[in-house]
Amino acid sequence: MEIRKATSFDKDLVLKFCKNTFSWGDYIEKVWSSWLDEGNLFLFEKDFPVGICHTFCFQNQLWIEGIRIDPNFRRQKIASKLILHAELIGKKTNALFSYLLIDTKNIQSLSMANSLNYEIFQMWNYYSLLPKKNSDYEIEFKHSLDSQFFPYYVDSWRWLETNEKILSDLCVQNKVIKSSLNGNNSIAVINDYKHLDKTLIVTLFSGSFDTLSNIISYLQNYAVEKNYERIQILTKENLTSCDSLEYKISFNLMKKSLR
Repeated sequence: MEIRKATSFDKDLVLKFCKNTFSWGDYIEKVWSSWLDEGNLFLFEKDFPVGICHTFCFQNQLWIEGIRIDPNFRRQKIASKLILHAELIGKKTNALFSYLLIDTKNIQSLSMANSLNYEIFQMWNYYSLLPKKNSDYEIEFKHSLDSQFFPYYVDSWRWLETNEKILSDLCVQNKVIKSSLNGNNSIAVINDYKHLDKTLIVTLFSGSFDTLSNIISYLQNYAVEKNYERIQILTKENLTSCDSLEYKISFNLMKKSLR
């Protein structure tokens, strides 16, 4: 039994136990090559792979993702061992905090994370939105954001800490939009999903139904103009249903100090 780096030759064996992770399947096949290229894709092996995990280091934080365990080898603390291995990688890069994302209904994984001293930091909701040609919206591009009020944004399903430079760069690239009506504001940060083609991923801070509707209309039209096939929205708010906006799932953002 050992933990080792994954190689391209492991893909078929790994995908055999990653087919039915969720009701709709899994995304590991789509991100496998990208994660290999990024590095820090590793697996737990018992003569053959029975678990995988990927980790991503960014500034002073460690992001842990893609934990998958062969159903025939669950309840053997393999996931815990993979997470602890990932944390060692983070400590070598002087990461101060480790993060991972767990479905709010996944009681077993939440219990496992708690046993490793992870705590629920925030809860986020995932919504899907269909591209659509629109012209009835009123938004503006933000030229600055305060990291005190926008400490995180989602980049390819990784919750990354912001700073003044990161927010400034996003604004310069016209990736931050705002709608203001009757003293209420909604703000969205737009990004490409790096590991999934033609996917727009959005961090949304919603202040009212009217400003949300403006943002939604803009995103739909933007997706059509830029040839995106899907829009994924991550937000801490419970959004009011409107124009093909569909609630998918809720996640707990888990956090642990590595100091």
